[in-house]
Amino acid sequence: MFEQKLDFYSPVNLKSYNLSQSMRYQLDLLERMEPFTRKHSENVANLCCRICEYLKCSKSFTIHCTLCGYIHDVGKIYIPPEILNKPTRLTDEEYEIMKKHTTIGYDICMKDINLRPYALAALDHHEALDGSGYPNGITKKDIPYEAQIVRVADEYDAIVTKRQYKTHVNISETLKELVKNAKPVAKFVALDQLAEKKKDGKINGIILKKLFKVVIDDTLYEISGISNYVEYLQAQIKRLNTIKNYEQKAMNSNKEKTKNYYTEGMKLLLARGETFENYKQILSEYQTALDFRLDRIDKLYKEIKIIKKLGI
Repeated sequence: MFEQKLDFYSPVNLKSYNLSQSMRYQLDLLERMEPFTRKHSENVANLCCRICEYLKCSKSFTIHCTLCGYIHDVGKIYIPPEILNKPTRLTDEEYEIMKKHTTIGYDICMKDINLRPYALAALDHHEALDGSGYPNGITKKDIPYEAQIVRVADEYDAIVTKRQYKTHVNISETLKELVKNAKPVAKFVALDQLAEKKKDGKINGIILKKLFKVVIDDTLYEISGISNYVEYLQAQIKRLNTIKNYEQKAMNSNKEKTKNYYTEGMKLLLARGETFENYKQILSEYQTALDFRLDRIDKLYKEIKIIKKLGI
């Protein structure tokens, strides 16, 4: 049996932009990164590109923002591997070192004229609209739009990777976490304890809404891939059920000629590796596989309904 392997991020993404030739210098930086960071950077670039398309950004800005996605973690080249790749929670001291990848990335970009356009994305992609981010604690008015887009894409991919998603089932739980970051939180004034709401959350809600559309696209892409396999399974089940029917007719017949007729028909319908002895087991396995995938499709459509109802 063959089933198409799911690429969690739909491959329908960068086709509109010729990044491989005109921007090769910038992308070559990825080769200096360790594999995990490189893959993350590719995913963030993918998401940035597609978010920009839903934001109806200009082609030039979309290319710029896509490359910001590729370059945003370039500073991690100089973060010690034992911290960068630590599987458990970082200590406070280690986290302070990790946070320096933003200023290191900025310095790398500013020292190279080819990378200078992406310097602020490297510096500001962990800044928050409400001023609670790092390294400088700046607010929305001072955070470049491309850095705001990169932050949304970066946070989404970080959660997806951490949870090791292999399907978009339950992906709405990740988006709900991002919704929390997009909403303002109450700030209590020390003197009178009055609740005063901030105007902004940590991430841009408009950009997050466009990410929802990207995730829905990828979920539909997954459904399409599963549906193709469902059609294959249904065809195999139909064929094997025909063999089962022929076998029953052969057993019920008293005429040798009729028995031979159905036996020969069974032989013609058997696929490679299938025999009279094992085809019923294979039929059962196909049916189990079909039931599993039909259930997966149902869950994915439910995810889409949940995502469409998410409010910011």
